[in-house]
Amino acid sequence: MSSFLMPALEMAAPTLEWRALAPILLVFAAACLGILLEAVLPRPLRFVAQMSLVIATVVASLAFLTINWRGGYAGRLAMGSITLDGPAYFSWAALLVFGALAFLVFGERRLNGGATTFAASAASVPGSVEEAESSAARREHTEVFPLGMFALTGMMVFAASSDLLTLFVALEVLSLPLYLMSGMARRRRLLSQEAALKYFLLGAFASAFMLFGIAMLYVLSGSFDLRVIHAAVADATTGPGLIFIGLAFIAIGLLFKAGVVPFHNWTPDVYMGAPTPVTGFMAICTKLAAVAALMRVFYVALDGMRWTWQPIFALLAILTMVIGIVGALTQTDIKRLLAYSSIAHAGFLLTAVVGANQQVPAGQATSTSAVMFYLAAYGFATVGAFGIVTMVRNAAGEDNNIGAWSGLASKNPWVAGLMALFMLSFAGIPLTGGFIGKWAVFTSAWQGGYWWLVVIAVLSSLVAAYFYLKVIVVMFAREPAKGTFVGQASAWTWIPVIIGAVGTLWLGLLPDSVMQLAAFAGGFLR
Repeated sequence: MSSFLMPALEMAAPTLEWRALAPILLVFAAACLGILLEAVLPRPLRFVAQMSLVIATVVASLAFLTINWRGGYAGRLAMGSITLDGPAYFSWAALLVFGALAFLVFGERRLNGGATTFAASAASVPGSVEEAESSAARREHTEVFPLGMFALTGMMVFAASSDLLTLFVALEVLSLPLYLMSGMARRRRLLSQEAALKYFLLGAFASAFMLFGIAMLYVLSGSFDLRVIHAAVADATTGPGLIFIGLAFIAIGLLFKAGVVPFHNWTPDVYMGAPTPVTGFMAICTKLAAVAALMRVFYVALDGMRWTWQPIFALLAILTMVIGIVGALTQTDIKRLLAYSSIAHAGFLLTAVVGANQQVPAGQATSTSAVMFYLAAYGFATVGAFGIVTMVRNAAGEDNNIGAWSGLASKNPWVAGLMALFMLSFAGIPLTGGFIGKWAVFTSAWQGGYWWLVVIAVLSSLVAAYFYLKVIVVMFAREPAKGTFVGQASAWTWIPVIIGAVGTLWLGLLPDSVMQLAAFAGGFLR
């Protein structure tokens, strides 16, 4: 009878490097704990508990990240599914900092008469009796904090994934909370829900394409590991058709999250319809994670096919810059203008990705470092700019019409001056972080032999300065608009705005320290 018994399967227990993974695990644990707090705490206590949990978690995660970095820890974690290297360190630190600043803006209640910017009852039909009762009771959804922490967890894993299956799971973990939060605006709820639906549907299509691409590369290599895929791609006997299709499908998912043309159409509508704090969170953190993942996949797994994807990315960079800038020129809504600006910045970032030259270590380090510094400069300006957007209001709430910003400097010169600083950084004006970031990006592409792409990028940057300067002219050189005022924001909004301004000036005047950190993040661990 024993001959019919199946042999016992031996399963090795997974090995987890707890200290190295602590930054991610703490954020994930905080997200889970935040959900439990929503279930057990009375409503009046939830806001303070959630904000305290977010702040404590980010501080602890940054502390563990610093300890690991100073100890020189690097390697493949979680049985090879995550790689902790220079780009991962920089990406995690930036995601934690910018994510925390965005979460602070989530907590702004003074501007809305004691309520947050999120819907009192997100599940209620807009205009229904249930919604009216919830709004009258000043209810608020503090679930956005654990949702944001889940999204941040996915972003951190996404930026450091060293196998494609983990990459896809991280993509879904970061995306699903963003779909929900995009539809939770307290004001203009139909527009917010429309934005969430568009984002969900288009994101689902992009994820499906990416999953098809992952399946094709798995058939090719027999593994999800980026290193194994690199070896399979380098094999001369491998069928090129399967590689090209898999490469293209994976690129669709990554470029969609980065907002690169032609996968950008969701960006203006979602930026406009989502609650402004969520828009600011997506604008920097999603783009940062997507670009970091894009570089890791194409520099590590598909480095041997640069002759295929570099020219395509160069073309996409041009289209992204041009379409983003042309779209921004005609906008009358400040959030849509910043959305098209974000698209244009994705083109500038893609310029540096293309700039990795044939000398892989040197070129890769240069392009990766340039991208990391650019993302830091863009992040500080973005967090500050969207914080300012929440302050400019009319009797009904936020006033995002650029015409309503006329004469803002006469109403509040500090707010107008800070917004002007962020616009100048976006434009790449000297003495701001944006200038140093563009200089690094253009230098990387030039050294990689793409001088013609740099010329187009510089010309595009000059044209883009027009709509940034237009906002400044409207604020400082026009008669004050009637009915518009600057709301009295609390410290939850002012702290991110001030940190954004200090960071923008710091990276513009004293960039060496961050440049050194970006140089440390210049090479991927294979």
